[in-house]
Amino acid sequence: MSDQKRENDGMMKGSEIVINCLKRQGVDTVFAYPGGAAIDLHQALIDSGIRVILPRHEQGGAFAAGGYARVSGRVGVCMATSGPGATNLLTGIADCFSDSIPTVFITGQVGASLIGKNAFQEIDIIGMTRPIVKHSYLVLDIRELPRIVKEAFMVAQDGRPGPVLIDLPKNIQQQQCVPEFNTHISIPYKPKPMAKAEDIEAIRQAIRSAKKPCIYFGGGIISSGASEELRKFVESYNIPAVCTLMGVGALPFSHPLFLRWLGMHGATYANYAANECDLLLTFGARFDDRVTGNPQTFATGATIVHVDIDNSEINKNKRADIGVRADILDVLKELNKEPIHKDYTEWLAQVHKWQEMFPLDFEPRADIIQPQRVVERLFELTDGNAVIVPGVGQHQMFSAQFYKFRYPRQLLTSGGLGSMGFGLPAAMGAKVACPEKMVINIDGDGSFQMNIQELGTIHMEEINVKMVILNNQHLGMVAQWEDHFYGGRRGNTVLRDPLMERPYPDFVTIARGYGIPGREVYNLEDLDSALREMLDTPGPFLLDVHTGYEEHVLPMIPAGKDYKCTISRHSKK
Repeated sequence: MSDQKRENDGMMKGSEIVINCLKRQGVDTVFAYPGGAAIDLHQALIDSGIRVILPRHEQGGAFAAGGYARVSGRVGVCMATSGPGATNLLTGIADCFSDSIPTVFITGQVGASLIGKNAFQEIDIIGMTRPIVKHSYLVLDIRELPRIVKEAFMVAQDGRPGPVLIDLPKNIQQQQCVPEFNTHISIPYKPKPMAKAEDIEAIRQAIRSAKKPCIYFGGGIISSGASEELRKFVESYNIPAVCTLMGVGALPFSHPLFLRWLGMHGATYANYAANECDLLLTFGARFDDRVTGNPQTFATGATIVHVDIDNSEINKNKRADIGVRADILDVLKELNKEPIHKDYTEWLAQVHKWQEMFPLDFEPRADIIQPQRVVERLFELTDGNAVIVPGVGQHQMFSAQFYKFRYPRQLLTSGGLGSMGFGLPAAMGAKVACPEKMVINIDGDGSFQMNIQELGTIHMEEINVKMVILNNQHLGMVAQWEDHFYGGRRGNTVLRDPLMERPYPDFVTIARGYGIPGREVYNLEDLDSALREMLDTPGPFLLDVHTGYEEHVLPMIPAGKDYKCTISRHSKK
């Protein structure tokens, strides 16, 4: 049948229906790598008006879709072919699941008649991803496509966000039908949970009874768009606040009542406030182990209020005295209607004393480039306005500690999964979503190499990402653990080549091979000019900053321990 006759009859291929459905969902960009079982999808994309970003590896595409969603709040979309194309998505899907990022992943699959027969590039991607998605679909009826795509986007965004998978056999992509785009979804729509009046009153009563309250908030504040209501609550109730790594940016670091983030590498004074308060108001956070250490010894003297949209999180890691399943935005709006004004002078004075005793700082040196100083100078030279996308490791913690974040969705980081290789492709996705923002990937030499091939995507798609490698020639965070807990014995954590005079590899030469300019920095006196050159150069730029391996991320609470076991420069004070 000719394309003209199909069009006149309203007939469409399954692949065309999928792309049409994406457009109806407002999708403007997909990160997609072709293959035999996905070729029809890519043919349908050619004249669709949707921008297709071709990553150089499916994992890069998955992280990029996550970065797109993290910075924008919109659903990120990624496509891959069957078999190895699909399995290469697994880490990126798991990353989105761990951090509650709304994404839709579409995989090609062998024809339905071949499923279960070990056909070429067949894999049970539904079974493999079941623990790391909110929902998944194996499409066996072309007429179901409009409903399935519509449901997938609803599920990805509804309640606690997360990834959804659609597995699309090749025969379904090639079949034809007259689609019914106005189909109704079959999953019962569940309105977002609302706090009951008695829940709001219980929280109010807990605040009335408290003398040392502390707010502990997480990524749920950002997901729900509740940052402004949180600021109003903090200021009108005059209660100090700490956050998780995923909550960074919901309150500006400069806010006088904000104590920054807590946990293993968080501010010591934030850990003291959360642990020694008598009321812990937990908003959109999940008491993860990097925050609590041993949950049995976390905030033992506090009444625990836990508000979360996901009921499974309440009482999972830490028993709540008042557990409320609700959207935190609605809860804060209710609480902000009638603020409770109390005098916390003594409590706030104690918090301020902890801030003076345990400042989050470092000892400046003139003989080397310290990674903390690089991040500080980036903050100053960008006026605190850049979106920061680190990889995972020491550089991730330094970025979160020393860039003074000002607004939500400004720090994009692999928090729950902690996946190396995240930074470069996630920054790429973030820049595509928000081209008007300055996006800087701060990475380590180990993490950067895990998806270094995305330099090719950045060049070909003209994605203006700035890249700063804090190069210490080590797998720095693991080496730090070796220093503290394994007598400094190196178990495959050194990345340098002992036979080479210069650091290995030559990142600037690699970047130039991809058509991207770059510069190396070895001396502190050259740092500022190099940073300015990177920021002022049109298009992407790679800056390889040789920091050496001297600095540890401090403070540090050993795994499973509590805040009283903090390792810090100020521990003996």
